[in-house]
Amino acid sequence: MKKLVVLSGAGMSQESGLKTFRDMGGLWENYDVTEVATPEAWHKDPSLVLRFYNERRKQLFAAEPNGGHFGIAELEKWFDVHVVTQNVDNLHERAGSTKVLHLHGELMKARSTVDPFLVYELDHWALDPGDLCEKGSQLRPHIVWFGEGVPEIPRAIKVVQQADILVVIGTSLAVYPAASLVNYVKRNTPVFVIDPNRPEVYNENVSYIEKKAELGVRILKEKLEKLK
Repeated sequence: MKKLVVLSGAGMSQESGLKTFRDMGGLWENYDVTEVATPEAWHKDPSLVLRFYNERRKQLFAAEPNGGHFGIAELEKWFDVHVVTQNVDNLHERAGSTKVLHLHGELMKARSTVDPFLVYELDHWALDPGDLCEKGSQLRPHIVWFGEGVPEIPRAIKVVQQADILVVIGTSLAVYPAASLVNYVKRNTPVFVIDPNRPEVYNENVSYIEKKAELGVRILKEKLEKLK
């Protein structure tokens, strides 16, 4: 079974109604997003940061996976599919994808502020001041903030290096280090890029599908029929 690796970004979830930082114009309630999504913001005003992520979690609870998410999950019938996503939502998993690597953390998880290995699943949208880990420390969103390292990058590189087919969906390829992942694909590996804005990928085997995620994945599935 061929290994198909999907790199997904914000455009993947946009059709499910999830707002991106770009949709917000870089602002949330007149706060620059960097004021609510950085370690400095957390130290300055943790209550504000928690409220920002509570609002995003509440939005996620109201959202459903779209046809693009379901289409990627259905490809597991024919391929060994691995999703590497920049998205912090759980829509890939809810659509049925079984191998999902989140580069920038997960909205439906919280972690200890004294022990990064203490990570907890959330089954509700609220994470508030006074919610503590088992060591008595305040819980924070399990998110990679601006200015923090991306610990899953080495694992993502290994996944991409093993790809027989690479699919890039809904990402401008402008956010590093995630954008660098396309450079690790083996030579002669087919690369499909789904995005109406056509981000440039410097690869001789690239095919562009200049559509949004849902329609783009439908077209992709037709093209992949020949590569099964």
